[in-house]
Order: sequence, then C-alpha cells, then structure tokens
Amino acid sequence: MSDARRTDQLTLVAFMQASNVSVYSGSWRYPSNTSDYLDLRYYQRIARVLEEGRFDLMFFDDRLAMPAIYGDSADEAVRYGARPIKLDLTAILGAAAAATEHLGLGATYSTTYYEPFHVARTFATLDHLSGGRAAWNVVTSVNDAEARNFGVDQHTEHDRRYDRAEEFIEVVEHLWDSWEDDAIVADRESGVFAEPDKVHELNHRGEFFSVRGPLTVPRTPQGRPVIIQAGQSGRGRDFAGKWADLIFTGDPSQAVAAEHYAQQKEIIRAAGRDGDQVKILPMVYVIVGETEAIAREKESVFLNELVHPNASLALLSEVTNHDFSGYTLDDVVTDELVDSISGIRGLVQGVKRHIGDQPLTLRVLANHRATLLQGPRFVGTGRQIADQMDDWFQSRSCDGFVVAATHFPGAFEDFTRLVVPELQSRGLMRTEYTGATLRENLGLARPANVFAERGEVVGV
Repeated sequence: MSDARRTDQLTLVAFMQASNVSVYSGSWRYPSNTSDYLDLRYYQRIARVLEEGRFDLMFFDDRLAMPAIYGDSADEAVRYGARPIKLDLTAILGAAAAATEHLGLGATYSTTYYEPFHVARTFATLDHLSGGRAAWNVVTSVNDAEARNFGVDQHTEHDRRYDRAEEFIEVVEHLWDSWEDDAIVADRESGVFAEPDKVHELNHRGEFFSVRGPLTVPRTPQGRPVIIQAGQSGRGRDFAGKWADLIFTGDPSQAVAAEHYAQQKEIIRAAGRDGDQVKILPMVYVIVGETEAIAREKESVFLNELVHPNASLALLSEVTNHDFSGYTLDDVVTDELVDSISGIRGLVQGVKRHIGDQPLTLRVLANHRATLLQGPRFVGTGRQIADQMDDWFQSRSCDGFVVAATHFPGAFEDFTRLVVPELQSRGLMRTEYTGATLRENLGLARPANVFAERGEVVGV
C-alpha cells in the first residue's frame, strides 16, 4: 500500500434509534441521557447537532417487534428497557428534514414484511421533501417475534429472505425510475402536464411480487435514494456488493476491518461496480472527554454499571432468533450450540476474534449485543480519537464510520464539540457542505434511469 495520504474525506453516519435507548441498551440509565424520546423536538435537536458537526447521515435502525424471543415473552425487555420502544420512522424523518438543510436522513425498512410499492413511495417522497437527502437501509428482518406481528408463525429461512430481497430491491429501483427526469413539462398553454411516453409501467410478475406501476411519485432529486446494507453472511455480503451505496459493518478490530474492507471491495468489483462508489463503514463507539481520564471514567460506567444481564440475554435471543432463557450466563458457547442455532455463527466468529483465546461464555456473547463490547471503542480526548480514526482511514480499514452513541444527545454533542474540529484541521472532514443532495455530499454519482437508457421496459 502507498504511504501517500488519502485525498478523500471520512464519511460519518450517526447511528440512531427511535427508542428509549441508543444502540447501547443501558443508555436510559445514564444521568445526562434525556428522556423526551416521544417528542419530535428530541429528534430535531439531535439532527441539528449532527448537521452542526457536518455528519453525512442520520440513520435510524429499526425492528418490527419487541425483543420477545427470550422466554417467549417481552417481559425482560420491558422490565430492563432493552429496546422495547420502536417508533414508526416516517414522522421522525419528516421532522428531522424540516429541522435541517443538508443532513442525510436514513431509515430501516424490511423487505420481508413490507411491499415494494410502499417502500418506493415512502423514500421517494422523503427524497423530494428533503431536497434529495433520503437513504434506505435494506434489511430482511431477524426473528419469529417480527413474523408473528405480521400474521406469520415463523420467520422465513435466511437464503429465502435474500431471494425475496433481490426481487424486492429490483422492483423498487424500477419504480423509482418509472418517471423519467424530464417527464413533467407543466405546459399551461397546451394543458399538457407530463409526457405519457416518459412515465413507464413495470408490468412486473415475479416469484414474490406482481407490480404494475408506475410509481405515484416522480423521479427524485437523487435519481434514487441512497441504498444502505449491513449483511454480514456470505449471501449478505454478495447482496451488499450488488446493490449498496453504503455498507455498514460490525468488525471487532482494525485488523478484521482491514481484511473485510479488502474482501468487500473485491465483491463489489466482481459485481461489475466501481469500488470507489461504495463506502464501507464500521460501527464504532466514541467516548470523548476533555481529558483521557474523564473519558476512561465514562467508559467504565458504560461497561460495568448500566446494563442488566437479563437485558443482554433478551437482546442476544432477539438477534439470533433463539431462546436463551434456559441457559446460565456462565455456560460455554460450544460448537454443538453454534451448529444448532442458524443465526449465531457469524456473531460467535466475530466475538472470538475480539476476545482471543479466552473461553466464550454466554455472558461475554450477550454483552456484545447490549454493551460497548459490540464494536471497537475510540476512547480519549478529541485529538486521541481523531488519531485513531485517521489511522483506520489511512490504512484502508474503512471509508468512514458509523458512530454509535452511548447516550443521547450528549455523545453526539461531545463528538461535535471535541472531535470534529480535530478531524477538520487534518482535512479529514468538511467544514461546510458542498453538495445539494446526500449523493453529492457522499461523492456518489447520480444513477442513470433504466427506462431512459434502454427505452420502454416491459417487465423487470
């Protein structure tokens, strides 16, 4: 690798929850964490902080059920505040759009429990009303609790979910393209509003979906909203390589991140795409203080005092779709256990890379879902954290970061106040937004319209 410094800049995404907690499930107990998460002004306040910090994107994770696999009940999640609240994101994104001018706005919508037309219209509308700042995180959902909220007894098998997702996203992208950019002429004198030959039906009939189209929303400022994906399995990485503009990763260390980065870029190129047009962003926790001692004291509180063990097990059960209520925290995670649970292998492999040779117990594994052990931690002063981010970026371990908050809104306020100026002084971050849309601020090209390129398309 060349010793020359990279000439591009970090991409920064803020990891949000429309919930009683941040991605760190004990955040509601932290003394300075605010509790007005049922008020739109809460999300608007955080959005303004992120825009002041020149973040690229405010991104909301989502689930379609409470964590209710543990003991076949949501009781422990409710009792210990382990993400029992998940608000619908439509109103929140609209409020954040109204409070900001440049910040990207991303949300998670499932390809398993929604329909392509609904998702296409939701994000196309957001893209228009925000002036081109929408992003869709494509997920296939994770567990039986979500399935039961949508009239299904059991969650669909992993590869089958991705089969549906492939067709889903192809239909959505064609719906976004169903109006050509110059379809609307609005000629008052002739009375012609739009050219019918530039507004296209899909007439799609596939294995999972039948969609006629066109979409009821014209083509958007970005052409298509930005696509986010975070699949970690082999199928998930291939899916991301084919479709995603931003790929979120959960690598436990810089060495693993660098290896993942190189592999994922190859997958992107093998899919016939430009690797430089896809950003790979690991999730990290940032704990910053005016001194390193202050930051380390905060870290100790977050690691040791705020998350109940049963909350950790409830969240582990949620993500693996396996009920761990019959186990103890000191049970060792054996090969036999891994073989018996389809949703756990990738998590176990990642955690083992993180902890080295020490025995992997359920306590350790569960803590990786609920506490700061889940990803790398950058802890220290603003300068020390900027040093760590700079090192990851220059070593091509990432193209930027998904910054996970320990608490709201203080974690992002501290980052904006103490870390951002250090990154800006090194040329790693913008001092002002220069693009009109999220794609422009990310340095991503505006996609061509498939109908305009190929002529009328019948079926997808």
